[in-house]
Amino acid sequence: MSTETAPAAEPVTAPPPAGWEEARSRVYAVGLAAALPAVSRPLAEIDGHTLAEPLTTRTDLPAFPTSSVDGWAVRGAGPWRQVGRVLAGSTPAPLADDGTTVEIATGAMVPEGCTAVLRVEKSRRTPEGLVDGTPRPAPEWREPGEEAYAGEELVPAGTPVDPAMIGLAASCGHDSLLVRRQPRAALLVFGDELLTAGPPGAGRVRDALGPAVPAWLRRYGCLVHPSDVVGPVADTLGAHVAALRAALTTADLVCTTGGTMHGPVDHLHPTLEALGADYVVNTVAVRPGFPMLLARLTDADGRVRFVAGLPGNPQSAIVALVSLVAPLLAGLAGRAMPVLPHATLAEPVHGRGEFTHLALVRLDRTAGTAHPVRHVGSAMLRGLAGADGFAVIRPNTSGEPGDRVPVVPLPLLPGERAW
Repeated sequence: MSTETAPAAEPVTAPPPAGWEEARSRVYAVGLAAALPAVSRPLAEIDGHTLAEPLTTRTDLPAFPTSSVDGWAVRGAGPWRQVGRVLAGSTPAPLADDGTTVEIATGAMVPEGCTAVLRVEKSRRTPEGLVDGTPRPAPEWREPGEEAYAGEELVPAGTPVDPAMIGLAASCGHDSLLVRRQPRAALLVFGDELLTAGPPGAGRVRDALGPAVPAWLRRYGCLVHPSDVVGPVADTLGAHVAALRAALTTADLVCTTGGTMHGPVDHLHPTLEALGADYVVNTVAVRPGFPMLLARLTDADGRVRFVAGLPGNPQSAIVALVSLVAPLLAGLAGRAMPVLPHATLAEPVHGRGEFTHLALVRLDRTAGTAHPVRHVGSAMLRGLAGADGFAVIRPNTSGEPGDRVPVVPLPLLPGERAW
């Protein structure tokens, strides 16, 4: 019998974490490749959606010559004899004779044959009852096509819809627009130690992410129904697999909280393996927020869904949201990769060695400065509640007062504009 022993098994080496900027680019690309289908929606329902095709105007804007003042539409030299009145919403008869005028309201159609519009405050009545005055040299009406010509592209595809755009679309004659379907998102909360009501105590902590993450996702344009929030899910592999499989039947994106490590009750990685997922990003070199992940599942029919593994510590989970979920959702909506604004650091921010540091800051929008906030531990939310975003301190650097640094804004309400 041989006395040789089998060689020792090679230790499993985890892949190195992706750089923060690389991870954002990677998840945006896979989101864009899986961009959601276009749907037609009434104007009243599209705030916060994304245009799936350019917004064009159906007619000239304005569609007809429109008086810009209250006054008199006149023909020829004055004084003029009044022959009628034109109100907004009506089609006037032509002014056929020199020396005639019609009273005209702001927004009314200028009659054919009109040579000038006389402002009411610049007019007077003669003893004979005629209208007299001197029109301004510049026309007092808006010409057809002054704002846009029929068929002109006004807003490109991929633009987020806000109230101003809705009003513009209505003025162009649209009743509905082609927009990207909003992604449906779900949240699975992992952790037997979590309480869902009342104050923490006796070794158990209150779940802060179950109530908060759906609100963040809605601000990013997701649909999240109350039934889409599940947890705490029991700390067993079977329960995790069942919960994730159920959530993926309806959701385009499932976020999970906790379980992204490889501890005895961290079942996310084996769950993803059981469901046949592949990693888009598996850990990111960022602090706080380590570890986070994004995985992708593709059905036989080509349907693609995503799982975002958020850390269990609350602030780290939000870092994962802004780092991975935000660019993924931009891609799914067919939007451009979010461009980060910059601000000037008002105080020093330390670096985190080879990791990108996302430092919570409050923005002074008037001065264009970023001020670090306190209470910013991974498990803390107090600093986040008073912050506007995260200053990006790149690897192997520190932020000094006066440095211009990128800032990752926290998501806004639909229709709000970033600073």
